[in-house]
Amino acid sequence: MRNSLPLESLWAFHVVANTGSLTAAAARLGVTQPAVSRRLRELEADLGVSLVRRGANALRLTEEGGRFAAAIGEGFVRIRRAIEALSNRPPAPLRVRAYTTWAQRWLIPRLARFSARHAGLPVEVVTSTTPVDFARDPVDAAIRTAPGGRPPAPGATRLQAIAVAPFASPAIAPPTRRGVAGLTLLGSLVRPNDWATWFIAQGEPPPAAAPLLFESTTLAIQAALEGLGAVICTPGFVAPELRRRRLVRLARDAVPTGDRYWLLLPPTAPRPEALAFRSWLLEEIAAEIEPDGTAPRKQRIERKEARRSVRPEAIGLASPARRPPRGKATKESEPR
Repeated sequence: MRNSLPLESLWAFHVVANTGSLTAAAARLGVTQPAVSRRLRELEADLGVSLVRRGANALRLTEEGGRFAAAIGEGFVRIRRAIEALSNRPPAPLRVRAYTTWAQRWLIPRLARFSARHAGLPVEVVTSTTPVDFARDPVDAAIRTAPGGRPPAPGATRLQAIAVAPFASPAIAPPTRRGVAGLTLLGSLVRPNDWATWFIAQGEPPPAAAPLLFESTTLAIQAALEGLGAVICTPGFVAPELRRRRLVRLARDAVPTGDRYWLLLPPTAPRPEALAFRSWLLEEIAAEIEPDGTAPRKQRIERKEARRSVRPEAIGLASPARRPPRGKATKESEPR
């Protein structure tokens, strides 16, 4: 490896990693596509590793490339911080638009970790359910929900899948109770179909009476805490209430809705802080502990695969009695 830092090549790779396209990177850098490709090849030759996989119609980061992109992205953020410090200008807050419930019950409790990693960078969270227009709206990143296979915009980053389950106050639902018969159904205007999705998954028709829908899931959760009925929501949103026994589960498993959260960044020239925010979000989600105290999702998948690879009958043992599946708590989407 040469002694000097290949800054032009590093920046070109950084832009390619964040646009996912040589053409888009070339447009942002103001150079030709062959020039970007040449800088990538030079960087790979200098490092001795492949950073991207080139296909007929797409370009993807290798595993090493993904880790390297995250690392140098944080490096560029620090360089920008140093420049701002020299000019005595405080960094502008990172403005993130999100849904009310996701922001209040998932993002904000974790934001101190992001600020600690990025020199106290302030993050302003604004809430809205309307689609974002980066040309008009003064935000650096936005959270939206959309079906898992249909991103809300090109280049959107997949975040948590949304699954929902019913919960109620112990005052109206003893801990041993399962099911919602006889309880008022509470939900959100932003996710009006979650109860129907849940009933269909149980093999039951939705009740004739429509659920009582609030402006956000946050308000529906509060109504459930006050004993007004059973709320349908992502289990992770009520994890503190479950631990304190202020709410109880009315079903063993959460039901996937088919939707997920997505992160959107400006299609051109996103702030380095926004790119760092994206990397941090993905790390937080990968390391997430489920509300019931189980291991992070990635670890549980690895353990399950390991168990499948060594079946009892393969080593001369009888298969153990089948146990009922453990409940999962996944994430929901909405402002809510």
